[in-house]
Amino acid sequence: MIENAHIENAYLRWLTQHTPAVYWHDSAIRAQQLEGFYNGAAGITTNPFLIYQALSCDPGFWRERVAGIPKGLAGDDRAEALTRCVAAYYAAQAEPYYDLAKGRGFVCAQTNPNRTGDAAYMIAQAERLASWAKNICVKLPATRAGIEAYEECVARGHNVAATVSFTVAQALRAGEARERGKKRAAANGVKPGLGIAVLMVGRLDDYLRDVAQDSAPRVREGDIVQAGIACIKRAYGIFGERGYDTFLMPAGFRAARQVADLAGARMILSIAPAIAEAVRDIAALEERIHVPVDPGTIDRLYAMPEFRKAYEPDGMAPEEFITYGAANRTTGQFVHDGWNPLAAME
Repeated sequence: MIENAHIENAYLRWLTQHTPAVYWHDSAIRAQQLEGFYNGAAGITTNPFLIYQALSCDPGFWRERVAGIPKGLAGDDRAEALTRCVAAYYAAQAEPYYDLAKGRGFVCAQTNPNRTGDAAYMIAQAERLASWAKNICVKLPATRAGIEAYEECVARGHNVAATVSFTVAQALRAGEARERGKKRAAANGVKPGLGIAVLMVGRLDDYLRDVAQDSAPRVREGDIVQAGIACIKRAYGIFGERGYDTFLMPAGFRAARQVADLAGARMILSIAPAIAEAVRDIAALEERIHVPVDPGTIDRLYAMPEFRKAYEPDGMAPEEFITYGAANRTTGQFVHDGWNPLAAME
């Protein structure tokens, strides 16, 4: 690991040392990763865009590893091989932090975002990704097919996260799939791995903001920025009631306040460098997970059908997950700004 001048982040250190929260660093750029681990990170989130960004930002460091890729690999095979270069490297860096029960010491590797409706393809790819290291956490989309693949991966003992997820319904389906997968694993003498259900709180806000501007309901910006937090707090309550051991993972934060609103939760928080820097200014070290979102805010957000889809436990059926606007946006980014550029990368 390279040397770096670190800046202490008192809030992140408090969050990781004095609350049940686990912090995963949401970047694969080496200098940023080192800063995150210095301040309490115990895992790394990657996706196709972050893998491409890491390779592009520091080509000199990765050149030797990339040179080890078999000649002639192209397209999806090359994208997967480049993902392995980065994810497997960080898996070795994170291994000293490894603690399955606490969700520490893991690195994410995401399946091909061009194939989010193909369960058989994702299961086969997940097998390969999981074989890279014991602490690789395979990211699968929270589509109907992705949830099917998620259950199968749990049954096989893999670490798995349901991503491209913005709604209570998607999180709950992942939690249910893990329960089914755990029963199947136990029946076959397999120890379940880590289970995560992502909810991209800030990306949901971004989507609902555009919907609100287009349809012009009685929703204010102060309401919009509470939407993702309202959804993950509702999911967290239901997970507790049902006794799910699946970790909720808030991701896609857009403001320090969103992190503060979840302090005190047993969650794995995926925090990007810009948000990690912003939370340094939070003075109040207090747990806020049990502080509810204002009912008036929920009432105003409820004027938006797209919010109701996100907030209600039965807001969407699994076959509708792939059609949700925020899911299409995010999948498109992973395809066009991540996976496809990796597939073409020299």
